[in-house]
Amino acid sequence: MSEMIGELTPVMEKRRWTTADLELMPDSDTRYEIIEGELFMSKQPHWHHQETCGNVYRELDNWSRASHLGRPSINPGVIFGEYDAVVPDVVWMSHQRLDALLDEAGHVIGAPELAVEVLSPGSENERRDRELKLKLYEQQGVQEYWIVDWRLRQVTVYRRAHGAPGVASGRLHLEFTLFPNDTLTSPLLPGFSCQIADFFTQ
Repeated sequence: MSEMIGELTPVMEKRRWTTADLELMPDSDTRYEIIEGELFMSKQPHWHHQETCGNVYRELDNWSRASHLGRPSINPGVIFGEYDAVVPDVVWMSHQRLDALLDEAGHVIGAPELAVEVLSPGSENERRDRELKLKLYEQQGVQEYWIVDWRLRQVTVYRRAHGAPGVASGRLHLEFTLFPNDTLTSPLLPGFSCQIADFFTQ
């Protein structure tokens, strides 16, 4: 395993890991995720990574409290199936969807409407968030996916296509990349508005 804090390490054994395997993992500061049966382990992230997660959560929480349309969460367990269980940095869910998908153990069993991943350093982290999780969230029905890069201070937004020109319907497609002076709004979150700079340390 890499010694870099926050570096994610794929386990190289030729086997398919399951959610049942995750239940047997030791309690520690290691995060375990499986995507298509591939196990990923990561250490505690960088301070600024966590701070960014908190800032994204705060903006979503402030809007949610005002709108009464749903709730955000930091690092929830999201289980899509036997071979797919992940821990997004932040999610947002409508009250109806949360009531339908939250199990007795506090896991979300299905797709949140919004998933947010804050990038950690390392090629495997990049592959997980930009490729594997994008594909997973697309397949599972996530409506919007934000990839937040606190080093470059930018946010890449993917949205589910509904007849967008040149884009296959139902797919998560790249909507735009936003920078600190830009403002993020979303059709998923009526009335939500946030300047991208507010996600990052001033």
